[in-house]
Amino acid sequence: MSSEENNKALVRRFFEEVANQGNLDVADELLAPDFVDHDLIPGKVADIEDVKRNVAELQASFSDYHFSIEEQVAEGDKVVTRTIYNATHDQEEYREVIPSGTRITMETVTIHRVIEGKIVEARHTANTAGFWQQRLQRERIERERIEQELKVARSIQLASLPKEVPTLEDWQISPLYQPAREVGGDFYDFHLLPEGRLGVVVGDATGKGVPAALVMASARTMLRAVAQALGSSSPGDVLKRVNDALFTDIPPNMFVTCFYAILDPGSGRLLYANAGHDLPYVCAVWVAMPRSYGREGCPSGSCLR
Repeated sequence: MSSEENNKALVRRFFEEVANQGNLDVADELLAPDFVDHDLIPGKVADIEDVKRNVAELQASFSDYHFSIEEQVAEGDKVVTRTIYNATHDQEEYREVIPSGTRITMETVTIHRVIEGKIVEARHTANTAGFWQQRLQRERIERERIEQELKVARSIQLASLPKEVPTLEDWQISPLYQPAREVGGDFYDFHLLPEGRLGVVVGDATGKGVPAALVMASARTMLRAVAQALGSSSPGDVLKRVNDALFTDIPPNMFVTCFYAILDPGSGRLLYANAGHDLPYVCAVWVAMPRSYGREGCPSGSCLR
C-alpha cells in the first residue's frame, strides 16, 4: 500500500474512532505530540487536549451525531477529506448556542498533514450556516419575546399614569414624564383629599420590563387606597402603611422609592415624607424687567420674582 493510501486510512480512522465514537485514547495514538489545529477554536491554535475537549463537548451537546466521509484525496503528506456532519442539537449548550432540537447538516473539508504515521496539522473549511442558523433563529425569537414584554410593560405603565391633572385655584400643576429607557419603573400620581388638599406622589420601582411595571402599578394602587383611607393624615403614615403591605409581595431583589406630599392650596403649606427617593427641588426664577416698572417688591430695582 502506498504512503498516500496509508495516510488516507489513518485519517479515516481518526474520523471513525475519535470523531464519531469519541475514543480519546485513539487520539493520542494518531495525533503527534506537537499536533496543531488552526481552525478548531476561533482565535486559537488548538492542540491535542483541545481536540479531546471538543469531541467531549460534541458528545455532550449533540445526539446521534456522525461524520460521513464523502471523498478523500491524498498527495504527498497531505490528505484532503470532504465530510458531511449530521447531528441534533438537543442536549447541552455548544459554543454559546442554546440547544434547540434542530437537526443540523454541515459540509466540511479538512486538510490533514501526516508525517511518519502521525497527524501533525489540520485545517478546516466548513459551511456552518446550518449550525449558526439555529442561533439566529433563537436570537430572533428572544428579541420578539423581549419586544412583546416591553410592549406589555409600556401599556401597563401608561395606564397607571394620571389621565388628568387636578385644577387648583391660584395653582398651576404641569407634570413632565420622560423615562430614561423605553420602559422604566417611574411613576407619579395625584390624590384628591378632604378639605381641598392634594396628595402628590413621585416614585420609582427598580428594574425594567413587565416586573417593574407590575410593581409600579401595585405601589401606585396601594398608595391611592391608603391615602384616601387616611385622608389628609401624615404623609409618613401613608408611606409606612404602604411599605408594610408591599414588603411581603414584591420580589426580594426589587424595591420602590417614593416621595409623598400633601399640599394645602389655601395656606401653601406642603407636608411631605420621603422613602429613599430624590428630594424635590424649589426653583425661584428671576426675570429681568425694565427700570420703568419701578422698585416696588423688587430687591434690586431691576427684577421681579
